[in-house]
Amino acid sequence: MAHVPPPGQEGFNSSVGTQFPLPVPQVQRPAFPSGDTSMRETPDVSTEMDNRLKIDSPSDEESEDSLLSDTSSEIHEPVAPAKRGLPISKLPTGLCYDERMRYHAEVATTTGEGVHPEDPRRIYYIYKELCEAGLVDDKKHPPVVEMPLYRIPAREATEAECRLVHTKEQYEQVKGTAGKPLNNDTLRHWEPELMTGESFAVMTDEELIDLSDRQDMDSIYFNQLSFFSAKLSAGAAIETCRAVMSRKVKNAIAVIRPPGHHAEIGRPMGFCLFNNVCIASRVCQNDFGEHCRKILVVDWDVHHGNGCQQAFYDDPNVLYISLHVHMNGTFYPTGNEGDMYHCGVGAGEGRNVNIPWPTKGMGDGDYMYAFQNVVMPIANEFDPDFVVVAAGFDAAAGDELGGCFVSPPCYAHMTHMLMSLAGGRIAVCLEGGYNFRAISKSALAVTRTLMGEPPDRLQATAATQDAVNTVAKVRNVQSKYWRSIYPKDHIGGIFGGERLHDIIRRYQAMHLYDKYKFTQLYIYRDTVSKSFDQQVLATPNYETKKALMIIFHDSPDLLSAHNGLSAVQKPHDTWLVDGTQSYVHWAASHGMGVIDINVPEFITVSTDDDPNTKSDFLSSTHPHGSSRDVEYASTTTDLARKEGEKLALYIWENYVEPYDFPWGIILMGAGHAFHAIAKLVSVNDNVYQNLVGIVCFISTEPIRPISNPSGNHWVSQWYRNNSLVVVSGRHSLWKKEKESGRVSKRYGRLVRSDAEGLNQIMMQHKEEVCQWMFDKVSQRKDEMSAEEEDAEDVEDVEDENAMAMVGEDVDVERRERESDGDTIDDPGVVGAARDAPRSGYAQSGETGYLHSASSAGNGEVPRGFANNTFAAAAETMTTAPMTLTVAGARVGPGARTGPPASSAEYPRSTPSGAGAGGDVYMTTGP
Repeated sequence: MAHVPPPGQEGFNSSVGTQFPLPVPQVQRPAFPSGDTSMRETPDVSTEMDNRLKIDSPSDEESEDSLLSDTSSEIHEPVAPAKRGLPISKLPTGLCYDERMRYHAEVATTTGEGVHPEDPRRIYYIYKELCEAGLVDDKKHPPVVEMPLYRIPAREATEAECRLVHTKEQYEQVKGTAGKPLNNDTLRHWEPELMTGESFAVMTDEELIDLSDRQDMDSIYFNQLSFFSAKLSAGAAIETCRAVMSRKVKNAIAVIRPPGHHAEIGRPMGFCLFNNVCIASRVCQNDFGEHCRKILVVDWDVHHGNGCQQAFYDDPNVLYISLHVHMNGTFYPTGNEGDMYHCGVGAGEGRNVNIPWPTKGMGDGDYMYAFQNVVMPIANEFDPDFVVVAAGFDAAAGDELGGCFVSPPCYAHMTHMLMSLAGGRIAVCLEGGYNFRAISKSALAVTRTLMGEPPDRLQATAATQDAVNTVAKVRNVQSKYWRSIYPKDHIGGIFGGERLHDIIRRYQAMHLYDKYKFTQLYIYRDTVSKSFDQQVLATPNYETKKALMIIFHDSPDLLSAHNGLSAVQKPHDTWLVDGTQSYVHWAASHGMGVIDINVPEFITVSTDDDPNTKSDFLSSTHPHGSSRDVEYASTTTDLARKEGEKLALYIWENYVEPYDFPWGIILMGAGHAFHAIAKLVSVNDNVYQNLVGIVCFISTEPIRPISNPSGNHWVSQWYRNNSLVVVSGRHSLWKKEKESGRVSKRYGRLVRSDAEGLNQIMMQHKEEVCQWMFDKVSQRKDEMSAEEEDAEDVEDVEDENAMAMVGEDVDVERRERESDGDTIDDPGVVGAARDAPRSGYAQSGETGYLHSASSAGNGEVPRGFANNTFAAAAETMTTAPMTLTVAGARVGPGARTGPPASSAEYPRSTPSGAGAGGDVYMTTGP
């Protein structure tokens, strides 16, 4: 039976009139229990589709078929014709180099260590490296590539071009060093004694040296050709950028000096006379109009380009991005202008991006991480017409001035990423870099990449924790200016919120109180930071416990799962992880006293001594911050850690040292907080003698050694024998151990952990560490028990001697009372007998011991009065001082009042001369 299609689906007519049934199987009619309209009752849409697509139209010719005409929703928009061939790749890469830029040099030429870092040979060695690589059409070194570097001629920048960025006064200042006529305005900017003549000044070499040494000339030197070289350097940058924009070359590199990114609008500084990159950018904006309206300037020099930032700070059409070592404003150029919170002003707000490294030593992984997470997302969103790189190579490995470890392949990779912008229009202009080999190899890698060679592979790609933290903070700051940067919600007190670490600490205090009745130990010393208020907790009556554990630890970790689009955390998906609490519970449950000290991540410090102190995280320009909050783990200042040292000493002197813990004290440190313990033990000789052990947990934090600065080598040896330092296997310490074969005993007894995070380490090694602490306390307990047994044996001997002596004294007194007239005829004997105990007590005033008084003659009292008792005790007891208690009053070391406290005190009768009816007790302990 032939298949009959449903109505409206009989089939489509082809252009030749043949009918084809639809290759769609028949679908059974469904039931409609809900009463909805059935498919058969819906309007017939096939006819409408036929009409829209005009499939049955007899005028539809095969030659007019087009995929775009049938499916595209943008058929009315003009489509740019496809490019044929490789119009950009076939262009050469440009090179601008002029040896006359080497004329700028120090007047007083020196050799060795006295040579200025901004050496004229810098550009020569780069050019030589390019020639030897066969990239330049040079007579001495014929090229080995099909398309060598295209030479771009340099020229001097005009005054008008320089003044697009700089003031007239600055231009005249630099011009004055060339021995040119000076006007009156310029004369006022120089010292009068350096000028000769009324309107014409020719500066001698001595005057140029004096000018260079002036304090306001920040790291600048001059000779009579400095002005010419500076104009030539700026002009070379201009011509390089113009060649790229006009498509004479696909891209270019300018090997130029003196550098320029430090030169500000109104003054030269930092080896820089005129700001080459800024001048070239302004010239291109003027010359090419809308084709070069938006310019991206990327500055990877190790120093912040303060001059570039100042020139473009309010310009919405120039995006300036700088990666530099900042070190809390202590690295050149000093100040907070290079921090992440300087984002531009006015129309230029959001067009200034600083990525300030907190320390030296940054490497490939750090720079690549910053490029991938900040530089490129923002640059792509900005969509520049032209890219200029302020290419300082002083962050390269081997440059001592920069102290970083960026490799040539890393510079190549950064260049390669930037080449994807602006249709490939990129110009690289040399800035800093002072190691000849490092800058030569780095510049060669960049040039090869510009010419089309793929970058070499990177060896180290992992970012350091400092880089990850810095990039995260920069993203938080920049997220409000760029759609591509997340999280979008801004952190701060704008909603009247409260910092979570305060809330967590209150929760911990409540939890520990509910479980073990922990209470707060108050800090009454004003010199200790207020950040430690409510951070010190202790078990009740901890001072009465036999053993004590003191733990200094970092704040707990918060682990959360979020999409990265917002700073808002879902409480249900956020976990509080605090590995130290398990040790607190262990110690408290074992009857030990516990002092728990939480060290916040940021400490409020006093800046009275250093008002210019800035925070690693906050600065005076941050809307919700305070310049007095310093990160405890800061690598640029130890102000916060000094506050931790003060706290540790205060706790020890006021809450630990006054009490006796016979089974010993254990110090435990976790993370950066261990620094306070290390300092406490190192500088106080009396601390380690009261300890039974020190435990430390380290992830990637610095390991703090313990050694006595006064030369007490026993401290380091004791620490090695009585410590347990658990360190993550990722720590750089193990690499040093592998290289040298040993680690100093000042770091304690090290244990390598397979875990990485701090809390993970503490949890993984809990059983091992707790057993170690238990053994240490038990060992001290056993030692104390042995000492007590020895003391009991001594007391038994004392008991026998004391009782015998008491009997002898009674017999002596009885015989004296029975004698007839001895006290009258020979009162001296009786007087000596009665004065003996007083004499003995007087002799013991300085030593704390009572000694026997010597006597001679026929009336000698055997072994004296009560002195015999103490003399016998002194022969057997060498450590515990003995005290005399008369009529309930105790005298001597550790005097106390009241009746005898133990069986170690023995009552005895005294003669009337010793006190009216008083009793004498002998005490053998404190």
